[in-house]
Amino acid sequence: MSSTDTVASAGGFTEGHFVTFEGLDGSGKTTQMRLLAAHLRARGTEVIETVEPGGTTIGQAIRRILLDPAHDHLGPVAEMLLYFAARAQNVDEVLEPALARGATVFSDRWTDSTFAYQGYGRQLGEGIVADLDRIACRGRQPDLTLWIDVELETSLGRARSRNVQESAEGTRMDEQSRAFYEQVLQGYRILAERQPERFVRVDGNGTLEEVAERVKLAYSRLEPSRV
Repeated sequence: MSSTDTVASAGGFTEGHFVTFEGLDGSGKTTQMRLLAAHLRARGTEVIETVEPGGTTIGQAIRRILLDPAHDHLGPVAEMLLYFAARAQNVDEVLEPALARGATVFSDRWTDSTFAYQGYGRQLGEGIVADLDRIACRGRQPDLTLWIDVELETSLGRARSRNVQESAEGTRMDEQSRAFYEQVLQGYRILAERQPERFVRVDGNGTLEEVAERVKLAYSRLEPSRV
């Protein structure tokens, strides 16, 4: 079920748009999401920002479990279930209420991250990700996904530098191998090939302003009048 052009049963109001931002840690996706949100707000659009995992009090608690470097023994299936638990709470508490009142929702990561990181990076497969998405998200799919794609070394370097600045121990994801991240990138490439109308690659190389213009151009396919 897509929110685009869906009419809510009460009052006949058109639901808002659901847009997700994807990419490796350090790709710049969070910064670009915030810049586009500010741009749209300046033009009168109500934009709600959320993050996965996180976005709610419960989601933030789950996020701490997932990123804690002391939890290096966390199994891949348990990891994936925790991500979907946070997402299910986000759907109920943030996403659906905002869309129902006509707001646009931006999410820093969604199920495409699980597809890439757990389905491909952890090699758990696509089927289990799809099954859990049906349970946790109940058919709610993004209207548009912007994949901010940068060179692997650039992304990993930025992420590790940022994480060490925030915590002397970094995060659990800093401990993953290069081969793991190469598999994650392969997952993202497959999504871009399969769903080009929804899942759009944005070149993340260049200055902040250059990338922001590419993001606006990619977003304009959803709401050309707003950009």
